[in-house]
Amino acid sequence: MRIRTEQLTGQLRKTLAPLYLVHGEELLLAQEAADAIRAAARRHGCAEREVLQAGSGFDWNTLRQQAASRSLFASRRLLELRLGEAKPGEAGARALIEYATRPADDAVLLITTGKLDWQVQKSRWFTALDEAGVIVAAPAVERAQLPGWIEQRLRERGLRAAPEALALLVERVEGNLLAAAQELEKLALLTEGQNLSVEQVLAAVGDSARYSIYDFVEAALRGVPERLVRILDGLRGEGVEPVLVNWALQREVRLLASLAFARERRQSLEPVFAAHKVWDKRKPLLQQALARLGPGECRALLHACARIDRVVKGLEADSPWAALLTTGLRLAGHPGLGLTEVPRMPRAISRNPSPYP
Repeated sequence: MRIRTEQLTGQLRKTLAPLYLVHGEELLLAQEAADAIRAAARRHGCAEREVLQAGSGFDWNTLRQQAASRSLFASRRLLELRLGEAKPGEAGARALIEYATRPADDAVLLITTGKLDWQVQKSRWFTALDEAGVIVAAPAVERAQLPGWIEQRLRERGLRAAPEALALLVERVEGNLLAAAQELEKLALLTEGQNLSVEQVLAAVGDSARYSIYDFVEAALRGVPERLVRILDGLRGEGVEPVLVNWALQREVRLLASLAFARERRQSLEPVFAAHKVWDKRKPLLQQALARLGPGECRALLHACARIDRVVKGLEADSPWAALLTTGLRLAGHPGLGLTEVPRMPRAISRNPSPYP
């Protein structure tokens, strides 16, 4: 059975499964899920706990031996198998399938691991665990989900936040759920059931937001200049290399150029999406950006990305971060920054009808 972390409490109230697999990229949610399973195991008489760390060179016969042995001091045990970011391999897959087929009758097996892609989730060992126990997914909390996640946590602590205070909380903890949980605990101690104001959040909550280069590109595609500036400032403060930011920006602009070129020729956009392996949930975002960009604007953006590359390499005198900001704002359609179309190459020179310069 596959569930998400928010469904785990209800499942544990009903029964304790013989095995659990907790996986996902959101460390806080995975840790909380594992803690909830440990607590439920203790309530069901698992007084003994044995931990196996399946790192490099791990002998999978250890799992078989632990499953076969019985405790001298407790009626039931909790076996923990920590995979981390490692994959079980052939030997591990056989051991896990074997365990799922015949789980230990006096033990609960808790397996924790990092993010598992769709190919792993179709493997025989994953399917065997799914059929024998409970798979708990701890996916990343997207920015659109973060306000609701924070509001729920505040309600659990008897707190409410004004809309402006909630927006500020989201801004200060985005991309760092561990910091978010810590800040909410601190607010619960400081405010003692009060309604949170902007002033209280400003006084108590530090800026713990963490961004990726893809957050920067997404803000540009969505046309949100204020968020774009904040993310770029955060990336610079974290020491991210500007060449990586430009790489992500240029990759997205090239995709937009291909889409704009297909649209100009009245061709379907689906082949372009398929060629670039664009997920369905990203298509509306790209189409939103495409609504304000034509082939000429995309060519100008590509030239701007090429210039950033030269600036990063020291071939032109400018600040890479200033150039990234200007180009990102252009992609976001900032009204104060217009795009000058780059002229097409003469047909006698360029016979390839490509949107790229």
